[in-house]
Amino acid sequence: MTKVDFYTGSTDKLRTACQLSHKAMQNGVRAVISTHDAATGDALDKLLWHYPATAFIPHCRSDAGEAAQMPVVLDHGGEKFPHYDLLISLHNECVPFFSRFERVIEIIGSDAEDRRLGRERFKFYRDRGYELRHIDLSQTGLPEAQNS
Repeated sequence: MTKVDFYTGSTDKLRTACQLSHKAMQNGVRAVISTHDAATGDALDKLLWHYPATAFIPHCRSDAGEAAQMPVVLDHGGEKFPHYDLLISLHNECVPFFSRFERVIEIIGSDAEDRRLGRERFKFYRDRGYELRHIDLSQTGLPEAQNS
């Protein structure tokens, strides 16, 4: 069954997605980052080229021919993925395809509306019996030693 992690208190959800995808890549886990709109996907694509500052995270769009070989794949609006290891969701609601993945990460910002929507998603997963974990970034930051 899919495991779901909630990373709450993010002050920059795109940067958090970059950090988590970088950690996943370092641990040999392939990630799909799914965005709710094309503009967010474009902004994330640009950020991934410069994160971390001394390198970049190899990535492409989910419909690219090389997607199956990339450690990080960006998706907007599709439901066909080259792998199902880790889904990093930047959506405001649960995506219908989440259960295809071994693990899902939901990133929740610090503003009131994003927290409210995050609580709704948490309840959705909890009510269906998914294993949940919560990491409060406002208290601890991104755990360094923890696997993504």
